[in-house]
Amino acid sequence: MSIEIRTSAPSASLSITSGDWVRLLCLSVLWGGSFFFAGVAVKELPPLTIVFVRVGLAALLLLPLIWLYRIPVPRTFAGWRPFIVMALLNNVLPFSLLVSGQTMIASGLASVINAMTPVFTVLVLAAFGEERLIPRRVAGVMLGLFGVIVLRGVDLHLDSQQSLGILLCLCATVVFGFSALWAKRELQGVEPLAAATFQLICSGIMMFVLSMAIDRPWQLPMPHVTTWLALIGLAALATSLAYILFFQIIRGSGPGNVMLVTLLVPVTAIALGYIVLDEVVTPREIVGALIIASGLLIMDGRLLSRFATPQASR
Repeated sequence: MSIEIRTSAPSASLSITSGDWVRLLCLSVLWGGSFFFAGVAVKELPPLTIVFVRVGLAALLLLPLIWLYRIPVPRTFAGWRPFIVMALLNNVLPFSLLVSGQTMIASGLASVINAMTPVFTVLVLAAFGEERLIPRRVAGVMLGLFGVIVLRGVDLHLDSQQSLGILLCLCATVVFGFSALWAKRELQGVEPLAAATFQLICSGIMMFVLSMAIDRPWQLPMPHVTTWLALIGLAALATSLAYILFFQIIRGSGPGNVMLVTLLVPVTAIALGYIVLDEVVTPREIVGALIIASGLLIMDGRLLSRFATPQASR
């Protein structure tokens, strides 16, 4: 028995529900931590092996829940096809590109570059007629990106290796945009737990083949405990739990809105550094965070509508 996949018309509402705002904030914390975890693991392990352990272990953690909630598993290739493509666009390609990029650039810079995802998501969805490219969304995205630039500062000195790392991370954001398009077209109506688990199973199989063929992990020295803890954090928190929230937001508020989380990730990464690592938060970072928050509010639209409504009723 295969899971029914339902498509839907382009979304008329581009607002985010109150519950999805909470999920969005939680997701930003989980994905903000993923850059830290990957930054730790990449010091001892090659990128493809890290991604394989991340998605493979995450799939194993979610499988018992599929059995517990009696979610039907696809039994035909047609039933698995949406998850295979989603795995390629949402896990295999972007994760491999991001982690490879983190071998050349700092984790913080990778998270900032990842904030480009909403731009490409909005453009891809608009190009394929799934969402309207309205001025409010464009203005919100651009304001959010300006906040990311302020957050990062201008003290960036490029060399050939760093340029390649940035390019790899940018390519990942483009692929994420297409994953949002695929999720909107092919995974509407699928339970979040099913969507997360089945795409991770497909990702695990693909990454197993790639890592065995390219990295040959059995020839690598045994990683330290810190690396293992980072891998567990990547799989359990930044992948298993995060993807359940990810697909819940897609179902409730749409793929364009769920990608706003990447604008929040640099903010949460800085906040985690301040809370956990006692890092200093500068005024520039506070201003950047406030600008990003303003961009998100503009994209949400409800605050603007409250100001516009009284004038329209006169």
